[in-house]
Amino acid sequence: MEGSATAKAREFIRRDATECLRRAGLPAKTAATWVKAKPRVTGNFKRDATAGTKFWRGGADLLAKLPKKPVRTSEQQEAADLVLADCRRSREDFLTRHADTVYRKLTKNLGVFTRVDDLVYEAGKLVPGLTPTHKQVDTESALMQGEKDGVEVDQGIFLAQVLSVPDAGMHLCQAMLLPKMEAIARGADFIKDGVVDFGPARVERRGKSAIVTVHNPRFLNAEDDDTLDDTETAADIAILDPMSEICVLRGDVVDHPKYKGRNIFSAGINLTHLYRGKIPFLWYIRRDMGIVNKMMRGLALGTRSADEIHGGTREKPWLAQLDVFAIGGGCQYLLAMDYVVAGSDAYMTLPARKEGIIPGAANLRLTRFVGARAARQAIMMGRRFECDSPEGRMICDVIVPPDQVEQAVAKVCDDFTSSGVVSAASNRRAFRVGEEPLDTFRRYMAVYCREQAYCHFSPALIANLEKHWNAAQRKI
Repeated sequence: MEGSATAKAREFIRRDATECLRRAGLPAKTAATWVKAKPRVTGNFKRDATAGTKFWRGGADLLAKLPKKPVRTSEQQEAADLVLADCRRSREDFLTRHADTVYRKLTKNLGVFTRVDDLVYEAGKLVPGLTPTHKQVDTESALMQGEKDGVEVDQGIFLAQVLSVPDAGMHLCQAMLLPKMEAIARGADFIKDGVVDFGPARVERRGKSAIVTVHNPRFLNAEDDDTLDDTETAADIAILDPMSEICVLRGDVVDHPKYKGRNIFSAGINLTHLYRGKIPFLWYIRRDMGIVNKMMRGLALGTRSADEIHGGTREKPWLAQLDVFAIGGGCQYLLAMDYVVAGSDAYMTLPARKEGIIPGAANLRLTRFVGARAARQAIMMGRRFECDSPEGRMICDVIVPPDQVEQAVAKVCDDFTSSGVVSAASNRRAFRVGEEPLDTFRRYMAVYCREQAYCHFSPALIANLEKHWNAAQRKI
């Protein structure tokens, strides 16, 4: 009886889905055929991949028959939502059984390290339809954020499933901790000249300090797809540099009338670019598994595991020069720092509620600094922390007058390095193994990849940006 009832329920769902697609103007026969083709995962990789590809391609064909999102009727949008949701559930089912197999095939059984940038596209070549192609992503990247169907959500689903598998997920974390090839190539220039300027980011040596400066003055040193790669490369060079012992992160001087002539640490994610569809989903993952995690853990070198227990990283202490404010992603950087020097007028916020996204790994880390209740207030209710306050001093180590921040940073660097920092890497690892071992980070990112993907393409994000940021009136 139970089997009969289940079969009847499935038939009812199929009829309802077919009717939804028909009301949108899609061919009834094509819609019915696609609905019936929804695969059941058997455990046989080849068979499941073939069935999945057929279903996902069929879903893409149905979407292509609908008008573009901005001009769809409510029935057409309902049909698009149904197709997207059914395909995503099917991908989740497939990857629950086969994520490890897919990852091992892509990495030659964990013998090759591949960054997420390439991994998600290679997955789509191995199992067509599992993740979007470059062409599909490029097509949507030309649209405003609110006009996208969110094909990149499938990248988040794939990465979440890979990271949920311990061996595969740890291997991917290590791949993202490897130094970028450009950093290795430019390392000799830095050793010789003591400076490499990429434009959006600069790294320079002052004494025993390697200073990384973010330069995006038009947007108050906000982060976007134009700044991220260069900032990560600069950070890699700073960590690899054999002539320095400590790294500093700061923002450059800006020209904005309100802050003219002042350094600003970071305005967080570039909300104007986000609203206009210029921030790809992978930006979040490259950032938090790349540069932020490298500052937290150092660079992975060779094939030895980057896990703290194996000690397979090269790392230096990081110090932040906090001028004016650290908003969103700027505050996230502070939680990966070993030391923070701030101006007495500076403040920190994590305005995730007003943006509609997850603030990187802040949900994992902020509680360690200010406690669970204050962390929730900051992330879920927009609480602001003044640096010169009891809560602010739980994140910031030294508070000085605004015009003395740079001098205070130089003094702290001298104090750190005057007798050498031989034990710095050892102490960092010892703290992390108790506070946030790499496997804990892996599990967090498994959740983050999926949830952030849905947040990034949520209608609520657009509504929040228009309400709190007046995004529709701002220009790139």
